[in-house]
Amino acid sequence: MPEGDSIVRAARRLDEGLAGQVLTRSDFRVPSLATRDLRGATVLGTATRGKHLLTRLDSGLTLHTHLKMEGRWDVQRPGARWRRPWHTARVVLGTATTEAVGFSVLLDLVRTDAEDRLVGHLGPDLLGPDWDAGTALANLRAHPDRPVVEALLDQRLLAGIGNVFACEICFLGRVDPRAPVAAVPDLEALVAIAHEQLQANRDRPFRVTTGDPRALRATRAPRSDYRSGGSGSRQGRRYWVYGHRGPCARCGTRVQQADLGPAGRTRPTYWCPSCQPRADAVATPVRPAPGA
Repeated sequence: MPEGDSIVRAARRLDEGLAGQVLTRSDFRVPSLATRDLRGATVLGTATRGKHLLTRLDSGLTLHTHLKMEGRWDVQRPGARWRRPWHTARVVLGTATTEAVGFSVLLDLVRTDAEDRLVGHLGPDLLGPDWDAGTALANLRAHPDRPVVEALLDQRLLAGIGNVFACEICFLGRVDPRAPVAAVPDLEALVAIAHEQLQANRDRPFRVTTGDPRALRATRAPRSDYRSGGSGSRQGRRYWVYGHRGPCARCGTRVQQADLGPAGRTRPTYWCPSCQPRADAVATPVRPAPGA
């Protein structure tokens, strides 16, 4: 699922295909932008802000895209067969040498000097050049009663963390994801882990939080890596707890899973009750990870 590291990789793909080139095709497939035409503009480059992509043009416009849970940018040669269903395409940008297709993305077109209307509310970007750990810590501490996993996912506090990283950061910090922010014994260390994990993954072909050399040696992520698995599976080599079935890879305790978060916005959250002890446990419904 798209998180800060995969957004950086998407921006890199777009830059490799479009930056410095003149658009010869502009096809918006959403009603609000259906009549807009970007042909003739030169693509200056694509910047990132948390989970947001900002493709800037020399015409003074910025195409803003958000990949949500399932979105993707595919960059290929013109005329190549699309790798996703045509009806999920929301925008097509073409040059003499490249075709970029945004599938299942959210779109906005704004003046470049008005980008803050779309991303100005975001907290410090973990992968941004202006990353500020102190501001991120202050933002988190301003919400002492929020469950830490929910706070990590709030892009207004710090930008770039999604559900996979939230689970893995809590595991690496030995923090129960249900614990309130105020109960985290070393919040500064948890923020440092978050920064280290996203930085380490920005240049990998796919996400790995365990550092397992068998996962790091792989050249691409098979589809099975995104399915739940035990500690001996490919998923188990990539992630400590996220998507796991059965025992924790570190201690052997059965991994737990619960849908946590605000009503209507819950996320499947995984943790090891032994590696991530919680002194102030509350009556949060939990269950073993599926298949355990």
